[in-house]
Amino acid sequence: MKVDLHCHSNVSDGVLAPAAVAAYARKSGVDVWALTDHDEVGGLKAARAAAGELGMRFVAGVEISVTWAGETVHIVGLQVDEDHPTLVQGLAATRHGRDSRAREIADQLAKAGIPGAYEGALNYVANPDLMSRTHFARYLCEIGVCGSTTEVFRRYLTEGKPGYVPHRWATLEQAVGWIRSAGGIPVIAHPGRYKFSDTAQGALFDEFRQLGGTAIEVVTGSHTPDQYATYAELARRYGFLASRGTDFHAPGEARVEFAELPPLPAGLTPVWHDWF
Repeated sequence: MKVDLHCHSNVSDGVLAPAAVAAYARKSGVDVWALTDHDEVGGLKAARAAAGELGMRFVAGVEISVTWAGETVHIVGLQVDEDHPTLVQGLAATRHGRDSRAREIADQLAKAGIPGAYEGALNYVANPDLMSRTHFARYLCEIGVCGSTTEVFRRYLTEGKPGYVPHRWATLEQAVGWIRSAGGIPVIAHPGRYKFSDTAQGALFDEFRQLGGTAIEVVTGSHTPDQYATYAELARRYGFLASRGTDFHAPGEARVEFAELPPLPAGLTPVWHDWF
């Protein structure tokens, strides 16, 4: 059974509509699929309907942006009730302020010699409430400033670079609380992507567990093969369930496509172990 529990549609910063992501996943052999758009559940009903028509088991999900120790961390919620008022209201609060941040990013890029970035990025946005750095990255690729979105982030959109603008997201306690209130399972997304020391990462895992977090992503398109083993061992050490997902945004844009993502390492308890 091929399970993918981390994907994005154009309701957040993906390229394809929810139904098209479902079709792409199914064509690649996915059997169990979650849509986990950033801070938004508006695509879940369409995704659920498409998955059902395609014969895939569907998992309602979301990915919540969190500020922890001055860094942005992402917490995925799986098996959530997308209509639960606590979750809906929390996500709305988190989305607030994205537009002003986007305009500030554009101003910074203009000062770096790249005018018109706000309007250019807006052409890639299906949901105006969720304009993100990824939309700017796609526009900078379009105009030839960089050859890939990865290069854009490295040169312009990460801390210390000319287009980086920090944003104060939800707290870890809030995000875990919203997910649990909605009946969901909190998962730390792609933990190997954060630039924490071992001590800080341990503190994150401890706090997450104390708040009721139960899983981490082990196999993800954001991890290298070496990191699969690293986070498998950490999942065992902390008693976390293990999750798996491509972090899909667009065909050809991810490090690993649906069909290429390996299974979880042996000896782990999958987050989906008691779902079916």
